Amino acid sequence: MTSLRANTLVFTSLALSGCIMVGPTYKRPHAIVSAQFKELKPAPGWTVASPHLADYPKGDWWRIYNDPVLNQLESQVALNNQNLKEYEAAFRKARAAVTAARASLYPSLAGSLSFARNSQGGTASSTSGTQYTTGSTKNTYAAQITADWDLDLWGKIRREIQEQVAAAQISAADVANARLSYQSELAQDYFSLRYEESLKTLLERSASLYAHYLDIVHHQHIGGTVSGADEYQAENTLQQARASATATDVNRSEYEHAIAVLIGRAPGDFSLARSEMPNTIPSVPVTVPSELLQRRPDISAAERQMEEYNAEVGAAIAAFFPEVSLSAAYGYSGNPVQSLIQVSNRIWSLGASASQTLFEGGARTAAVQEANADYDSAVANYRQVVLTALQDTEDQLSSLRLLEEQERQEQAAVTSALKATDISMTEYLYGTAIYTTVITSQQTALSDQETVLQIQESRLLASVKLIADLGGGWDTAKLPSKNALQSDNPLVPTFLEKTDTYKP
Repeated sequence: MTSLRANTLVFTSLALSGCIMVGPTYKRPHAIVSAQFKELKPAPGWTVASPHLADYPKGDWWRIYNDPVLNQLESQVALNNQNLKEYEAAFRKARAAVTAARASLYPSLAGSLSFARNSQGGTASSTSGTQYTTGSTKNTYAAQITADWDLDLWGKIRREIQEQVAAAQISAADVANARLSYQSELAQDYFSLRYEESLKTLLERSASLYAHYLDIVHHQHIGGTVSGADEYQAENTLQQARASATATDVNRSEYEHAIAVLIGRAPGDFSLARSEMPNTIPSVPVTVPSELLQRRPDISAAERQMEEYNAEVGAAIAAFFPEVSLSAAYGYSGNPVQSLIQVSNRIWSLGASASQTLFEGGARTAAVQEANADYDSAVANYRQVVLTALQDTEDQLSSLRLLEEQERQEQAAVTSALKATDISMTEYLYGTAIYTTVITSQQTALSDQETVLQIQESRLLASVKLIADLGGGWDTAKLPSKNALQSDNPLVPTFLEKTDTYKP
């Protein structure tokens, strides 16, 4: 028996030390990335940053807008957004899958206790010829521990663990991407809400001016210097401005409801005090395009997917090699129970087995081909995600640059339109212009002012989108490491461990 034990230990040691991992070693494929951003010129108010400055803004990126209300709202997204909680639950599930995959590396141990009572009957005859019943009753007690271990000689189990680890990292990146997306959406809704409030202020101010003009025309009509048509036209202009001001409340309400849902509140229980849209755009550092590969969670998710499918290829190749397993049992069986644990009652067994599929109709080859196709698809997806990220960033850079120039031009148009309005009203009062000219100049001035507000809103939204396109201060270092995902103690149930659940 000693010899058998020694041989088994030697075989196990050799098997473990000689374990290999079949399949390709993962290397991140190159992505199509330009050296610089084409649209980074820069525009006034924006900074071209060197890579070491590109970490700004970090974490709470929305604080660069210096808006206390926005800061308070954004802090609630990570805590209360229900869609985000769904992503977080998916990550916890993915992490549990890592633990489940790692379990296959270890031997399985089982213990058993049993009791059996057996009776065997019979008959016998006495010398006088009388028959009587004979028999015996026997109690049997047994205690046994069994162990089974599938040796990972070719790395199949380790490849499966790699798959699950990569999948968990993908899920963690999805959490970060969803969080950034909802935070960006909230900021955009917030600034659009403030735009509606600023627009209403403009329309109400215009309505007050139109009411003043109406009063002038009314007195001229009473004095007989103008016709009633002019008064009706002035009244029409006033009521249109008032109606437009009321219409802004419709859009504002919708944005307010959307913000409530984003922070996990019922729209009926949430309201925001009125304010106005900020008129300055904060400076945001922009780095080189290659930095996006490390700073966007969606790119990291796509990159991790390539490693996941690379591991799938290795697992599929490992299916071509034999499976080797060890088994052992040790225990005692006897009667009475007091004398159970004695050498004479000891039972044990040791065994090893190997199995190899000889013919499967090409199923294993097809599995390898399928895994390779999955990997190629992941590579194409990764490169496309990178290209789309570059496109999004270039779009926002060009928008900010061109919108700034457009706003400057439109402000000049507003100045001219307001002067034209004053002149046309003066000429009307002196009888050298008809009221239609006044109305036209008023409408032009109001339209130009509305356009300025729209451009300012567009610039704010573009700045939010650009920050999100740059990753919002996120970095791949925030992904859970491979070691961290495999740190669970297999001997202690997770629900007994006094550790906080990791949140990516």
